[in-house]
Amino acid sequence: MPLLIGTSLKLYFGRERTSTWSRAVIEDCRTHPAVSEGRVEPFIVPSFLSIPEVAALAEGTPVLVGAQDVHWEEGPYTGEVSAPQLRDFGATLVEIGHAERRRLFGETDETAARKVRAVLAAGLVPLLCVGETERGSAAAAALAGITQLAASLRLALEDGLSGRVIVAYEPVWAIGVAEPAPDAHIRAVCTALRIELDRAGFAADSAVIYGGSAGPGLLGRIAPAAQGLFLGRSAHDPRAMRRILDEALELT
Repeated sequence: MPLLIGTSLKLYFGRERTSTWSRAVIEDCRTHPAVSEGRVEPFIVPSFLSIPEVAALAEGTPVLVGAQDVHWEEGPYTGEVSAPQLRDFGATLVEIGHAERRRLFGETDETAARKVRAVLAAGLVPLLCVGETERGSAAAAALAGITQLAASLRLALEDGLSGRVIVAYEPVWAIGVAEPAPDAHIRAVCTALRIELDRAGFAADSAVIYGGSAGPGLLGRIAPAAQGLFLGRSAHDPRAMRRILDEALELT
């Protein structure tokens, strides 16, 4: 299975920079052997407003385009965006449960579960973020992640939904800092999450990737326990994305 490598642009870029950055990254992905040989599956998660443009740029390439959030219903929900709308405008992935959403907007495992169910029902792929808030042992982190994962998948499983699920392990204490979590910690937690994901019975191309100050130089130290990277601000320079594609080519 290919490694998943991508990033969320959050709200850092305006329209022009999003377009310039996306063109550069998509062109690298179009021509890089790690992608053309099927060793890496790249993804980009822009802001809602840029999804149609980035999806058009990525058309005909292996680059997946995602959304940074979703609402779990359609109808009278002013300011929200539904899973069918995201699908219609070109999104394939939908990020769910990021630590910022939990901290700033009060999202919980219950809201994540509703969103996972809606996304799978719409034929999209949830990119589900899990991770402990406080630094501790790998065993404690694995237990916290498994608990979040099980709670977030509960409604989809109850409804008999299946499909691909991507889990991004992002320890909250490692987001936006100088260094990622220790390599052995990442490998242990990602392995535990993968076992839980397999136990739940989702599609074989489901994956567990690592985020939390992830950048160049990390992939070779944590794969194959981590099946890819959810990159942070290091990816704002397209050359960093290219370096990680080079690393993936050497690894695989």
